[in-house]
Amino acid sequence: MTALILALVAGAVVGLTLGALGGGGSVLAVPVLVYLLGFSPAEATTASLFIVTATSLTALFAHAREGRVRWKAGAAFAAAGIVPAALAGAFAAHLPQAVLTLAFAVVAGLAAARMLRPARSSAASPSTSSASAPSSEASGERRPRTVRAAGAGAGLGALTGLLGVGGGFLAVPALVAVLSFEMQAAVGTSLLVISVNSVASLATRTAAATTLDWAVVAPFTAAAILGAWDGKRLAKKISGPRLQQIFAVLLLAVAAFMLVDALTGLW
Repeated sequence: MTALILALVAGAVVGLTLGALGGGGSVLAVPVLVYLLGFSPAEATTASLFIVTATSLTALFAHAREGRVRWKAGAAFAAAGIVPAALAGAFAAHLPQAVLTLAFAVVAGLAAARMLRPARSSAASPSTSSASAPSSEASGERRPRTVRAAGAGAGLGALTGLLGVGGGFLAVPALVAVLSFEMQAAVGTSLLVISVNSVASLATRTAAATTLDWAVVAPFTAAAILGAWDGKRLAKKISGPRLQQIFAVLLLAVAAFMLVDALTGLW
């Protein structure tokens, strides 16, 4: 009963995070599954991918209905990362877990720091950014943006395969910083990237999936899906710069936790 309650509460938090911020779900799910629900790291990674895949697809549908998904750039971003994710995933199997955790912490911290810079600039000159966005979107810059999306997506796919997460906590800052997406569009589009990356990663872990405790994973997933709808409504009420700050703080907290865990594991 305790495990079921923990699964429901944790699932709701993961879904709320994915729906509102477009990422961070697997970053939160893996530690909960390992430290609170007793999963092994391999089982937690596989279970997290299943949970995040189902939740991301639900949140993606909700954001798409609001017109917050840029399908062309998002598809190029996601497709470019599939092969690098597979190659990096194979390489990661030969690395110590503590090294991967340390790399995870460093990348999350850097992503958070980069997210804070666009948040300050957009807050400082909101009229300029809002005025330039439509003209940029209507101009002939769509092809260069698609090329940049593919390049960034390949790098993100490699990191996703290496770290074994959905990648939303990296996709959102990349879409904001590299492609100059406003936060709401970055959140919605990142869900497309997460869904593709998670499905691709999950397809290589079908053998491990049979060992999962579905009595825990199923309610966890159901609660996450319901939480994603509430997260979408929350994203609609909070401004873009505020969402960026929340997301950056979340990444910094996760980075600190994983850094301590990595250093502890290097015995």
